[in-house]
Amino acid sequence: MRAVLQRVRSASVAIQEKKTGEIGRGFLVLLGIAPEDTEKECDFLLEKVLGLRVFEDEAGKMNRSLMDCGGQLLVVSQFTLYADCRKGRRPSFTGAARPETAVPLYERFLARAREAGVRTECGEFGADMLVSLENDGPVTILLDTNDIMPGNRARR
Repeated sequence: MRAVLQRVRSASVAIQEKKTGEIGRGFLVLLGIAPEDTEKECDFLLEKVLGLRVFEDEAGKMNRSLMDCGGQLLVVSQFTLYADCRKGRRPSFTGAARPETAVPLYERFLARAREAGVRTECGEFGADMLVSLENDGPVTILLDTNDIMPGNRARR
């Protein structure tokens, strides 16, 4: 699984000009899912997202997690995180999971975040969405379970 985290002051997602999700301080998470991903990768990635210490403490140091500061999540499915641009000028997206694999993992990520007590908003899987954000910092972090999860080997 891959996630692009953007620390935000606010973020929203709209579908056909209707706002479907909106958060204040927290993370906009662009979430990509590969065919080989399982619940194990999903749970590991969510724990990493919730525990990453990139929010400022009283001294102005990035020392607090989303959970520490009561932050929120806006999660948007993003199959294009698996774009393969090695050949030609048109990306291939065969590295992204098909909906029958991706949707249950996307929904699990959302459900587990909510179970953890985090206010979690989302887009709609497969929809054409307009995402707006006020990036804070800016702080943008790329997470890939192949790189950060113990026991996983890069599938590149």
